[in-house]
Amino acid sequence: MVAADYEELVAAALAAPVEGWDFGWSAGRVRGSDPSWSYPEEARALLATGDRLLDVDTGGGELLASLRPLPRHTWATEGWPPNVAVARARLEPLGVTVVPTTERETLPLPDGSIDVVLNRHGRLAAHEVRRVLRPGGVLLTQQVGSEDCAELNHALGAPPARPPGSWDLRTASEALSAAGLEPIRTAEEHPVLTFHDVGALVHHLRLVAWQVPDFSPERYDAALRRLHRRMRAEGRLDVRAHRFLIIAERPAGEFPVLP
Repeated sequence: MVAADYEELVAAALAAPVEGWDFGWSAGRVRGSDPSWSYPEEARALLATGDRLLDVDTGGGELLASLRPLPRHTWATEGWPPNVAVARARLEPLGVTVVPTTERETLPLPDGSIDVVLNRHGRLAAHEVRRVLRPGGVLLTQQVGSEDCAELNHALGAPPARPPGSWDLRTASEALSAAGLEPIRTAEEHPVLTFHDVGALVHHLRLVAWQVPDFSPERYDAALRRLHRRMRAEGRLDVRAHRFLIIAERPAGEFPVLP
């Protein structure tokens, strides 16, 4: 695909599906961004600690489904309407209740009803997480920091996705602590993300729509063509991702645990 011309690569990327949270279309054409820890391994270790699980912003349920067998009481929330049907088709046969969310800062579950909250690249509403966790319950979250792919925005001439330093391990940990959760393990890294052709880049920007909110190939035509020539010459475009991991606990003994 790297040898294809610009129009062919972009047209294929625009025709590719973007439902769910599936980057399989560009497999082998985008590499990296994985930190040294394994989020799935961390999640599997926690699943054995309780039988009431919530996965926040599940996307199309791809990652949650890969963690099966799941606890007998498992819920997943999703706020983007096109993903809800995808998640239900994948997760409901596994016994998961998929709940659409319309309020950005609300988790539609009762107080103290969840043993483990998973959140991979979803919205982190700290006070809501504390509310739904039982005392002694645990949150595992991997977040995308505000420095994620900042070089990509710069290369396109686009504004930063977020102000530098506005969302990182420190700010997230402070928000969780302020909500009454205790971070018990943290890590932060900037792994390299490599694009091998402009089509893979366009597909990525369609899936990760918040990176360049006004993105379209027409709007960024000149910059994309420059990057296409660069990738043809160098075989790659490297940018730094930004990931951080937090495991946090709601302190035990605050209130009686629900049966």
